[in-house]
Amino acid sequence: MRFVDREREMEVLGRARKRSRRKLYTLAIYGLRRVGKTRLLREFLGEDDIYFFVNRGKSSVSLLREYSEILKEKGVLSKRETITSWSDFFEVLFERFEGVVAFDEFQDFRFVDPAVYPTLQRCIDENEDRPILLIFTGSTIGMVEKLFKDSKEPLYGRIKRELRLEPLNIRGSYLMAKELEIENLDSFMTLYAVFGGFPRYWVAVEDEGLEGESAERILEELIFTYSAPLEEEVPRILSIEFGKRSGIYYDILEAIANGSTSPSEIAGYLNRKETSITRQLHELVGYFKLVDYDRAVLGKGGVLHIKHPYLNFWFRFIQPRLSEYEVNREKLWENVLHKLPDYVGQRFDFACRELVRLAEERGLIPLEVSKIGRHWGYYREEGKRRVYEIDIVALDAEGKRALFGECKWRKKAINTKKLVEELKRKVELTGWKGESYYLVIGRTLKNVPENVIALNEEDIKNLLEGKL
Repeated sequence: MRFVDREREMEVLGRARKRSRRKLYTLAIYGLRRVGKTRLLREFLGEDDIYFFVNRGKSSVSLLREYSEILKEKGVLSKRETITSWSDFFEVLFERFEGVVAFDEFQDFRFVDPAVYPTLQRCIDENEDRPILLIFTGSTIGMVEKLFKDSKEPLYGRIKRELRLEPLNIRGSYLMAKELEIENLDSFMTLYAVFGGFPRYWVAVEDEGLEGESAERILEELIFTYSAPLEEEVPRILSIEFGKRSGIYYDILEAIANGSTSPSEIAGYLNRKETSITRQLHELVGYFKLVDYDRAVLGKGGVLHIKHPYLNFWFRFIQPRLSEYEVNREKLWENVLHKLPDYVGQRFDFACRELVRLAEERGLIPLEVSKIGRHWGYYREEGKRRVYEIDIVALDAEGKRALFGECKWRKKAINTKKLVEELKRKVELTGWKGESYYLVIGRTLKNVPENVIALNEEDIKNLLEGKL
């Protein structure tokens, strides 16, 4: 499949290669699993460069033997030479090779042989003038950050540049969808709600010959058929992350995906004490980076959400019903299919934040957005405490101008005038005193008032294609 939308990352790597021709340069690439780190390396590395995958399932001796064979293939080692230690390996690498060397899943040396880290530190310090570019990639983000940013770690301060690889944005994902002949915007939005900008899942569409099919057909084939390609995806990637401690993490993720958005609500969902999940929840947010707080733009509150779209889908619909998934996937799919439009509508709010950014690029938004998210608050009516929510709130850098928006992805036409009137009432509840602008994003819009920014299905498609 064509490589799309990584121009900035390739530019960073290209500059790093150029700098390494004068002296040693080190660069770390990290991001969630399936975000496309290995594909990025594959596109960047040339025939004369060297790629090493750190297989955590191998012994130190076995992995060293594999790496030695790679060095022989590249002509760095002669056929008769042998390497018996990591110290010898790195010394040979630095003394005889000039170019790019990539270590994929570098953090997994901790399972193979943690002594690699101080050994590599010594070699880096002793070979600063060598024309080599060292690239380290990692998926367990907290672990990678610890390796290079913790002053107690051997490799602290040895990285000259960090590249945080994020999922493809909505435009990049749309380009991948078009490569797959997915022209229908509703199908794209449905798939984006489930797969987000993680290239692995879009490539799976091509792998299974599902180009041009509807979103429903694609999801059924990839997830809900017998021996489906993605049936082991979540257990596989989370077993790598969590190891044997997976149980409580799975429970927390299931609770969040099903509407528990605070520590107390999660504890209630699991029928546990809040203190019994504090450490694991903190690790999901700060170490594994799978969960994050969605902050109220005009307030201090925050609600938890799962950052990885496919994980969120799995823990929303499949994890709570694993028994049914194993024995009656057809029935489960019928249930999911019925709930899918509402689910896509909920995820559409996140997509709309990206659409606002695209609209800003095209000059359709009358302010430079510094902060964007949603907002919610409380008010009293007839003695009862009620909640109100605003889908989009975007502020300028000075905090004096704001864009307030509502996002509705539904087939039925939206009465925009009525929706904006409700939106203005909610804005009054926020206590906002600055300049206000109003936005509505939806498939079909009617009765659009003047001075309201409105983006319908055609507008969204034009934004994604760069035509608007």
